[in-house]
Amino acid sequence: MLLTISTTVRPATDLGFLLHKHPDRVQEFGQSYGTARVFYPEAGAERCTAALMLDVDPVRLVRSRGRSTPDYALGQYVNDRPYAASSLLAVALADVFRTARTGRCDSRPELAAGPIPLEITLPVLPCRGGPEMAHRFFEPLGWTVGAQAVPLDEGFPEWGDSRYVRLSLRGEVRLADALNHLYVLLPVLDDAKHYWIASDEVDKLIRAGESWLAAHPDRSLITRRYLGRRWALARTAFARLAELGDDVEEDLEPPVEEDPAADPGPTADAPASGEPAGEPPAVPAGEASGERDAAPKRPLNVLRREAVLGALAEFGAHSVIDLGCGSGQLVGALLDRPEFTKVAGVDVSAQALAIAARRLRLDRMPDRRRERLQLFQGALTYTDDRFAGYDAAVLMEVVEHVDPPRLNALERVVFGAARPGHVIVTTPNAEYNVRYDFLEGMRHPDHRFEWTRAEFQAWAAGVCREYGYRVAFRPVGDDDPELGPPTQMALFGRGSAANAGGGDD
Repeated sequence: MLLTISTTVRPATDLGFLLHKHPDRVQEFGQSYGTARVFYPEAGAERCTAALMLDVDPVRLVRSRGRSTPDYALGQYVNDRPYAASSLLAVALADVFRTARTGRCDSRPELAAGPIPLEITLPVLPCRGGPEMAHRFFEPLGWTVGAQAVPLDEGFPEWGDSRYVRLSLRGEVRLADALNHLYVLLPVLDDAKHYWIASDEVDKLIRAGESWLAAHPDRSLITRRYLGRRWALARTAFARLAELGDDVEEDLEPPVEEDPAADPGPTADAPASGEPAGEPPAVPAGEASGERDAAPKRPLNVLRREAVLGALAEFGAHSVIDLGCGSGQLVGALLDRPEFTKVAGVDVSAQALAIAARRLRLDRMPDRRRERLQLFQGALTYTDDRFAGYDAAVLMEVVEHVDPPRLNALERVVFGAARPGHVIVTTPNAEYNVRYDFLEGMRHPDHRFEWTRAEFQAWAAGVCREYGYRVAFRPVGDDDPELGPPTQMALFGRGSAANAGGGDD
């Protein structure tokens, strides 16, 4: 299998920094089913090309299969896996370019953060549905697609075309996004996975597609194909796409392998190397149907985070604590703004905090940035002196994960004991759920409840009466005239402080 990535950005050899692979060396990476090699056929100031070649060993492929994999006799040894790009190449790409996929490049941060001219070629790629499917999946992502069907036999054109295409992609795309496009869409075009599809595949899909999948007009088809048409997994993915960024402890724990007998899916040639579980993401209202939208919508978690940051700026807050910080998305955004001189993140899950530390690169964080940050474990239903002393506290998509009988304890801890000048609370609007296709019940299986607008306002009013706060409300996302917004936000302030946030009391 062969994949080449070329760029003409000047100097083009900066591609080596972005991929974290030196152009002067050939590097090898062992896989359970063969060997991946990275080398540079050309490396000059005008143009640079990196090649990923995966040499699949059919015998190792068979020996690495799980016990539950069906026996296809000769088919185990005679297949297209050594030659045609597939999920095996996608897994190798994820392993070899792991850091590049995150968009991190300390030596060229500005180059890694923006689009660059790229040309990607795959000589042989299984493509169920023909070249049209390649155009359908890649063009909405900003690529100019060249996809030519490979004939069954050039000497006998009357035999027609094979199921393979020669694929080329050209465009100005951020390299990290390009790698994640390939990671997801190579097995989607093949419409097959060559390893057992477990529940952690949802995490991999959401993580790789976080910046683009929610807005893709064919996100529904991509999701179903990527997950092997396993409806149980696809339904989970659709629900998480409907509420992008809703981190909870259960999502961050290592996934449990599904029982193959309970949910039969495509057969596996070999198990692929795993990846750590990630954090969740959302298709805005009405987008999960798979229909092509005229204008892509921004993910709800981005809108929610921006709304919170905007309110904090209006309050003039300089010290902020994120109560229930999950994987640290909001904490990272706060640290990016120097006006927030003291930032804390707290979560009940040690696993979530470990993921937050990796996301924030705590081990290599500059001292001046590190001095502003504190991460610690704590439960929001127990009084903790570390929660106090902040200008503002944020409960972003947190209260709905608390059992209703424990809400009084949370109120007492946050509004009574910690008592910050401002508290921002966001939570799903249950009335809006009917806008999400494929959603049955609540937006996430860990939600203990979801409030209507009237219920949320009644709860907020009770908090104000009990603890001496005032409250204003704001919509987050499209404000449906009948159903309201997908996310509702309450801005609490002591005395008249709430009015700094605007909105309706």
